Amino acid sequence: MRAQFVLSEIGVGLRRNLTMTFAVIVSVALSLALFGGALLMREQVSTMKDYWYDKVNVSIFLCNKADAATAAKCAKGAVTGQQKEQIEADLKEMDIVESVQHETADEAFKRYKEQYGDTAIASVVTPDQMQESFRVKLKDPEKYKVVATAFAGRDGVESVQDQRNILQNLFDLMNGMNIAALGVMGLMLVIALMLIVNTVRVSAFSRRRETGIMRLVGASSFYIQMPFIMEAAFAGLLGGAVACVLLLVGRYFLIDHGIALAEKMQLVNFIGWDAVLAKLPLVIAIGLLMPAVAAFIALRKYLKV
Repeated sequence: MRAQFVLSEIGVGLRRNLTMTFAVIVSVALSLALFGGALLMREQVSTMKDYWYDKVNVSIFLCNKADAATAAKCAKGAVTGQQKEQIEADLKEMDIVESVQHETADEAFKRYKEQYGDTAIASVVTPDQMQESFRVKLKDPEKYKVVATAFAGRDGVESVQDQRNILQNLFDLMNGMNIAALGVMGLMLVIALMLIVNTVRVSAFSRRRETGIMRLVGASSFYIQMPFIMEAAFAGLLGGAVACVLLLVGRYFLIDHGIALAEKMQLVNFIGWDAVLAKLPLVIAIGLLMPAVAAFIALRKYLKV
């Protein structure tokens, strides 16, 4: 009988405050969708870093004759055969180096023509203008500075470049978007909490006579408050469910179909469905608990019988 009474009171409360309940559901859904999206964005950045950092190299570019005439770092002339052998030997002796690949000027010119053969500048570039280089793969890409310190400024070396810097701007952009999503999520969360408090307040005020009678006949505070808390929890649960649907639909249309980023950006290792599904229980749990806690706190202040 008590359970039936509580459920009937929940139904009455939801019907009386239908528009505010709907607003709570929408606010909770949007805030949790942004929260889940931010978590997935962070995981996507981490996945891309693991994927690309494992493939990028440290490039040690060697001085050629053209550099000797124009670059201050190559003032002592083009790299000699002995210098190249010494650089390669020193690289292979380093514990952090996994592999070393030497690229000649002709090989660099061929790769350049493959990438930029249709551009105007490619027609005036000659092989002797290209730099020889060592492509160094590190066991730990984060230890780039060890190689840079050891070889930057060395005779025959024009520059040492970490290819991670090419990707860092992309990762910084994605992290910025992630922070922006979290900021909007925080704003929506505040709005949702305010709506929950106001909904509980209005609901408690509209049923102050019933709650007064319940108090007079000996009902406990918890029993009186339970319908209001469950109303808020139910609305939050619906909001969490909508947020889960938004995350699933977003993953489907953005990556697999619709925009189909997986087909258009095949070099990017996108997160899979398992990553999305793993976040759904957390979204549901927050959607259920957050309104319930907010309602409980609001009732301690506004439900005075």
